[in-house]
Amino acid sequence: MAESTTAPLLTLYGIKNCDTVKKARRWLDEQQVAYRFHDYRADGLTTEMLERFVAQQGHEALLNTRGTTWRKLGEAERLSITDATTAIQLMLAQPAVIKRPLLVSGDRSLLGFDAGRYQQFVVEEQ
Repeated sequence: MAESTTAPLLTLYGIKNCDTVKKARRWLDEQQVAYRFHDYRADGLTTEMLERFVAQQGHEALLNTRGTTWRKLGEAERLSITDATTAIQLMLAQPAVIKRPLLVSGDRSLLGFDAGRYQQFVVEEQ
């Protein structure tokens, strides 16, 4: 139901080929939840978007420090990420370093995918 004629309240942010994003999209579709998918790579990112995400989740939570992109960074670059500003700069340059998916509705957001948490988040939207 990702292609709804009414404006969805939910936006799912991520990268389309990410397995966890695929699971989240499949769950939303199966539950017939209207949402818009925003691919960081195809649809882009702005500093303002990331500042909003950081305000909701914190920069530490948004940085996927267990992923390949983070591990491929040089030690000096990893050590230079010390605050929200430097984290946002890195996320703009390397969107794959952002933990995903991120489900957003207004001022609320949910990071990662867990069916139970998604169910609760979606119910609270209705």
